[in-house]
Amino acid sequence: MKAVITTGYGSPEVFKLDQVAKPDPKANEVLVRIHASSVTKADSMMRTGKPYIGRLFLGLSKPKHPIWGSGFAGVIEAVGSAVKNFKKGDNVFGENINSFGTYAQFIAIAEDGVIAKLPKSLSFEEAAGICDGGITSLNFLQNIGNIHSGQKVLINGGSGSLGTAAIQIAKYYRAHVTAVCSTANMELVRSLGADEVIDYTKTDFTHNKNYYDLVYDTVGTRSFEECKPSLKENGCYASPVLAMPLIGQMMVTSLFGNKKAKFSATGSLPKKEIMRLLNILIDIIKAGHFIAPVDRTYKLEQVVEAHTYVDKGRKKGNVVLKPFALS
Repeated sequence: MKAVITTGYGSPEVFKLDQVAKPDPKANEVLVRIHASSVTKADSMMRTGKPYIGRLFLGLSKPKHPIWGSGFAGVIEAVGSAVKNFKKGDNVFGENINSFGTYAQFIAIAEDGVIAKLPKSLSFEEAAGICDGGITSLNFLQNIGNIHSGQKVLINGGSGSLGTAAIQIAKYYRAHVTAVCSTANMELVRSLGADEVIDYTKTDFTHNKNYYDLVYDTVGTRSFEECKPSLKENGCYASPVLAMPLIGQMMVTSLFGNKKAKFSATGSLPKKEIMRLLNILIDIIKAGHFIAPVDRTYKLEQVVEAHTYVDKGRKKGNVVLKPFALS
């Protein structure tokens, strides 16, 4: 099969297309023919090998898993002898968090992994990026932000994969949502339900003092110290982008003050908790309260172009690879 091999850490040019052995599913695994896989900001950041602390999990000198990518959607082509919950021909989607491997035409994944049947309302392209954006944002909003009706939430980076998911999830829980994005993306975030939209090229949201219960910085471009004046008493700043300043701020605010800085590595949560979040997300999708915008799609051999585009930080929703695309 075709797959994208990661030769090291660095720019998008570390990727190369190669022919590798098609995986043979074990007794407890299913073989998925991948129709779409996600290219996320997290993929891009991990590709650089920075911050270096991440290499403790990814590999010190080069990635220990040669095939990159975690989000996928496709059709089950074969099932192992012990598989009970899936059958050949099922449309599925999920996130292969531990060993990656979705920048490829096929992947074998355990049936008790992060995998679920595809809701009928979603295309493969839409579903490929849902776990990264949706599960991560649901974790931050529910587990960290204690999302509830009437809460005032600001989402910095409202037009990306995490941001578009966060807007919809927060509105599902009847929070008051302010989204921050560029001029070009204001219409998109309004269409997803944002109550207020701030154009960061014209207005600095950190000048809104004592206003938000939660600032969810999906892109990690503003620090806790910058956002602190915008938080209510007992408010929280949370970001999935780990950096040394945030680690220090978390340590300090855990001991002092009412305003907190927090981080969570969603992918390292127990599998049971990730599946709980995924099932909640599926319920929100089936209730008609969640869509997954797809910005661009690329062929597998265009992975360098896909990562180059994501690196620009201007994507609207999800970017997708199509491993079997011919044109």
